[in-house]
Amino acid sequence: MVGHVTAPAAVLLDTLPTWATLVRAANPGPMTLDGTNTWLLRAPGTPRSVVVDPGPQLEEHLAAIIENGPIEAILVTHGHEDHTQAVPRLAEITGAPVLDFDGEETLGGLTVRAIDTPGHTRDSVSYVINDEAVLVGDTILGRGTTVVAFPDGDLAAYLSSMETLIGLGPMPVLPGHGPALADCAAAATYYREHRRARLEQVRAAVAGGAVEAMDVVRIVYADVDEVLWPAAALTVEAQLAYLRDHP
Repeated sequence: MVGHVTAPAAVLLDTLPTWATLVRAANPGPMTLDGTNTWLLRAPGTPRSVVVDPGPQLEEHLAAIIENGPIEAILVTHGHEDHTQAVPRLAEITGAPVLDFDGEETLGGLTVRAIDTPGHTRDSVSYVINDEAVLVGDTILGRGTTVVAFPDGDLAAYLSSMETLIGLGPMPVLPGHGPALADCAAAATYYREHRRARLEQVRAAVAGGAVEAMDVVRIVYADVDEVLWPAAALTVEAQLAYLRDHP
């Protein structure tokens, strides 16, 4: 039986890269873990940084980001509000542009390569920095597993993104929530196998007579805190859509 995962999917990273600063928002919760991770990236000796996921619009959080300025540009990993709410205000205060690009850019004195990693959301993007670490937003979390919430979440796309991230090898992961991980390939492999095992549980629940998503949740996610069942139901909807397309 596949249980609810609360531990990290890979070994924790001992030390952040010298070019990465973590500013964590004070918005902890069941879906945000310790809070949203805002990452400030700047090569040593470079005057300006790039901000990834400015997070919620909390004045203390904005002040902490600006303290680490000046800011060259703003990036986001996906459109969820806990990652983007502060974007307009931060752009207004700093004058920094919000960038959306394919391929590579030089920002904060670093090579930033954008790669599409949809699944958690349609617009999810990861950023590989100097081929030394990858920022993944909510595609991989520092603890537990992420939500693939139908209809914006797409499980087939998510599994494909896991293959993309496995291809990065043992690269450190800087996630959108929770602690940094030491090995992207290990974390993505764990996520892929966990999703496959959950799919088999959902398939069995449907074969056993479960009809509605919440019927499946009561069977497959019985070990999950009921406060998370609505999110689990959206994940089940994504699983059911996947099974319809991949019988």
